Amino acid sequence: LVVRGRPDPAGPVLLAVDGSPQAEAAVGFAFAEASLRGAELVALHAWSGWTGRGDDDPGHPQNLVDDAGRLGDTEERVLAEALAGWQAKYPDVTVRRDLVRKSARQALIEASEEAQLLVVGARGRGGFTGLLLGSVSQAVLHHAHCPVAVVRAGQD
Repeated sequence: LVVRGRPDPAGPVLLAVDGSPQAEAAVGFAFAEASLRGAELVALHAWSGWTGRGDDDPGHPQNLVDDAGRLGDTEERVLAEALAGWQAKYPDVTVRRDLVRKSARQALIEASEEAQLLVVGARGRGGFTGLLLGSVSQAVLHHAHCPVAVVRAGQD
């Protein structure tokens, strides 16, 4: 947990959803924190097609995809599957799903302005590499406007 910024005490708990199996621990942590705090949970899933560059460059190939709607539907399923079962376990938590087409870093940093806590997962594989954080985790630790919890999956 890195305490930084000026969290909004009335704001939501913000969860970064990437759909990976390793992120399940972060989802559980975020639901538990939202329940303890009596806060809304905003589950944010950012997607940007092929490269992760988002909508920054209108000429970028990602923005030329003919079937962006189909890709969006797929990303919506990723978000729904990541939350499956958790809402039943925490019925007191109001969940708002936020699906955005832009870089995860940019979307999370912007959304953190109104949050009281940002929860992200870590995909470390154990040993020395398990101590390393991904680019999104690094970015939010340095630029988020609220405290950030990086939650690692348990070791088998």
